[in-house]
Amino acid sequence: MVHGNSTEDPWFWLRYREDPAVLQYLRAENDWTAQATAHLGELRKALFEEIKGRIKEEDQSLPVPKGPWEYRVRTGEGLQYPIHVRQQRGLSESEEVLLDENQLALGHEYFALGDLAVSPDHRLLAYTVDTDGNEEYELHVMDLERREIIDSGINGLSYGLVWANDSQTLFMVLTDEARRPDRVIRHVVGTDSQQDKTIFNEEDEKFWVGIGGTRSERYVVVGSESKMSSEYWLLDADSPDGELVIVEPRREGHEYRISHQGDRLLILTNWNALDFRLMETPVDQLGSHNWEEIVPHREGVRLEDIDAFENFMVITERREGVPMLRIRDHKQGDEFEIPMSEPVFEASSGANAEYSTRVFRYNYTSLVTPASTYEINIDTREQVLLKQQPVLGDTDLSRYRCDRLWATSIDDTKVPMSVVWRPDVVAWPAPTVIYGYGAYEIGIPAAFSSARLSLLDRGVIFAIAHVRGGGELGRNWYEQGRLELKQNTFSDFGSCRDHLVREGWSDPNRIVARGGSAGGLLMGAMVNQRPEAFCGVIAEVPFVDNVNTMLDPSIPLTVTEYDEWGNPNDVATFEAMAAYGPYENVVEENHPALLVTAGLNDPRVQYWEPAKWVAKLRARTKSTRMMLLRTEIDSGHGGPSGRYDAWDEEAFVLSVILEMLMLAGSSSSARDSS
Repeated sequence: MVHGNSTEDPWFWLRYREDPAVLQYLRAENDWTAQATAHLGELRKALFEEIKGRIKEEDQSLPVPKGPWEYRVRTGEGLQYPIHVRQQRGLSESEEVLLDENQLALGHEYFALGDLAVSPDHRLLAYTVDTDGNEEYELHVMDLERREIIDSGINGLSYGLVWANDSQTLFMVLTDEARRPDRVIRHVVGTDSQQDKTIFNEEDEKFWVGIGGTRSERYVVVGSESKMSSEYWLLDADSPDGELVIVEPRREGHEYRISHQGDRLLILTNWNALDFRLMETPVDQLGSHNWEEIVPHREGVRLEDIDAFENFMVITERREGVPMLRIRDHKQGDEFEIPMSEPVFEASSGANAEYSTRVFRYNYTSLVTPASTYEINIDTREQVLLKQQPVLGDTDLSRYRCDRLWATSIDDTKVPMSVVWRPDVVAWPAPTVIYGYGAYEIGIPAAFSSARLSLLDRGVIFAIAHVRGGGELGRNWYEQGRLELKQNTFSDFGSCRDHLVREGWSDPNRIVARGGSAGGLLMGAMVNQRPEAFCGVIAEVPFVDNVNTMLDPSIPLTVTEYDEWGNPNDVATFEAMAAYGPYENVVEENHPALLVTAGLNDPRVQYWEPAKWVAKLRARTKSTRMMLLRTEIDSGHGGPSGRYDAWDEEAFVLSVILEMLMLAGSSSSARDSS
């Protein structure tokens, strides 16, 4: 397979996927995977029915109030995609369909809605769509009164869609030849795109551009970020033709984010604060020399986010791997923390569209608690559960248990794990699935999954290894798992596996590792470094050809990823990356069974990475276990777009996992009746 290394033709990698020989090869691999797993067909059907049977197919989200309207999303039985609706505030009988994604998806093998934004006067709906899976979007604008598309055809858009307060001007982000979001354009609805003006252009290839709006609707915010630096600009939302004003010029290693509240900006910054601190400055005095600290830095307590409202703010901070929400009430002059009921959980800000409010919605979940939305009254501190995602069928959630474990890595670092199981069906030591990621300072949430119950009901335990490179334990946790320290990610994962075996949780001969994208690189490293440790590995859209990809600046994301993985054009960095690169380090071994997935239109991990890796493994393995490659021909990084297709894909993966664990003949219903 190709490396995509023709720097003279930046679209060489894209055109190569249309080569008949390449498509023939990938389809032949798909045929072989289908043939090799045909005996799992009945299990796959059963798993699909289990997944579908737990989900309330016809459901609707909570109404989100905004001005005179309440907005919500509905799903329908048999429908692949959601329907976006609204109703006049407090009048449920006045429902109006804004957008039916099922209608838009007709005739397309893949469909994804990018952004959806209603104009400030609630009369126009702007939205973007992708029908290839390549994360390149096209704009459409609908007049909601006439139900007519009045503007369309602007292509090559990235994420981000913001209205000015005149309800006529839109701000959007376009991409360059390497698909890097690099410029913001101003577009007046109904005018020729030739009249659009670029209001911001980022020439530094290490930076990418994004846009947003403040909850106060006072500003349009333009941001330009690299992995380790950021810069923000403000535009008065009442003056769309105005000039951008810089908040604080970029400097290497300085990251900050902003929120607007009244006559001040709130700035979350790592300036002299590894785990960030919170500053404030008057809106007319933006430079950092005017910033004053309001929440100090505390090492090991990562300030993650700020939600600003008219007279209170919510501070999200992560302590010991779990998020806490603190409310600072400016009206009453006090501060309190929202109490949580479980030791291991995830909590985050919910859908809070209005700035002038005294209630706050937040989302809550754990490994044994379905996605829930709570609302807290800031004045009384009373909480109410507004909605919890139902789990249908005969599921009894009280049967499941979860816990937090700590493994010791090879350098004596303590590594957290989140574990969930069903005690009444487990035979110890148990067959195990262990999941890992470990990159970009992203923490893998200890969140509920109804599909996962099909494993737990068959006596499998599921563990998340919160390895270094993620964001679970603060900025230093991330720093210790990137660039020249990337090996820590792999060592941590192996140590988590060993801890589960040593402490009697896991059967050493029945452990499957799973990870995707950057977590797929982790899977590749495990296949090379610890082939004996796993009976099977699931590597989804895995970043396994990191050296060759990072040598090619024409491939999407390459230059912007230098701060995460390193620039292999530097000899020392090349050697460090090559030392762990999954593709470079394939050797003759008794490898575990493999299921590897790819997406033909994937702009993040090109399809040839998993394809060539599997081919090389097959050529060098001593194992007779299955090594399967499955490529989604019509989609990209996220796999199938429709929800039933996604459930079917997960059922397929789970059937392969159960085969790897020698449980393909087990019955969930039989376990339930025991």
